[in-house]
Amino acid sequence: MLRRSVLFSPGDRPELMRKAPGTGADTIVFDLEDAVAPARKAEARDAVRTVLADPEFEPDAEVCVRVNPVEGSGATADEDVEALFDGAGDDGPAARPDALMLPKCTDGDDLDGLDALVPGETPPVLALVESAAGVLHAESVAAAEATDALVFGAEDLSADIGATRTDDGTEVLYAREHVVLAAASAGVDAIDTVYTDFSDGEGLREETEFAIELGYDGKMAIHPSQVSVINEAFTPDADAVEWAERVLAATAEADEEDRGVFQLDGEMIDAPLIAQAERVVERARAGDDV
Repeated sequence: MLRRSVLFSPGDRPELMRKAPGTGADTIVFDLEDAVAPARKAEARDAVRTVLADPEFEPDAEVCVRVNPVEGSGATADEDVEALFDGAGDDGPAARPDALMLPKCTDGDDLDGLDALVPGETPPVLALVESAAGVLHAESVAAAEATDALVFGAEDLSADIGATRTDDGTEVLYAREHVVLAAASAGVDAIDTVYTDFSDGEGLREETEFAIELGYDGKMAIHPSQVSVINEAFTPDADAVEWAERVLAATAEADEEDRGVFQLDGEMIDAPLIAQAERVVERARAGDDV
């Protein structure tokens, strides 16, 4: 599953939800949490279910619904899950989304709690880690059976710990790296935090490129204009693909005893660089298939 760009769309705006697949985002998220005012939650649930159940709504993108937290003082996930899955047969209702996003995850128990609410098989879950507790227990969140991706939320984390957000992001760098490590250890995707200034395309490109250097597989978007910038950043350029293909070709031609370390164009090639080349080619092929 390619999740370079993960675009949010307010759950109480059906006209925007229907347009979201046209942005080119790999994953679109119908948001029942932060994007919807408390007084409009019920209206948003109805709108999301109506759009998902519409037989004419056939997006190429993965369709995810961000529910509310499993526990909290306001709206909770059980209300959202009931609205989406109530009356499900063996195969679930027509409104069943491809995935769910669970916010404010603090440990694996939150994922187990969501799993208990969903009738039948729980869709893949994108688990949002956006608090001090969530970061410190990111391994537990990533290892939960339902988790298919860890999603890092820098803005909520900063508010939780009282940090001041800066342009260089050093105040959240440790947490940002920790989420990648937890995701990689569990073999799930790592999705980076939002870039809040949607008018700053160059800033978004730089931050996305840094996220790629850290090891992230994708990045969240809050505006359709951000999707193409993110997708392009996550798609390797021609030079990178050429290098990777030459590395893999040389690896295939190397003698069995020489495959541990060998030289290519003056560069020593070993197992980590071969793995890097494989990732570049895989990402390039995935982008071509979209």
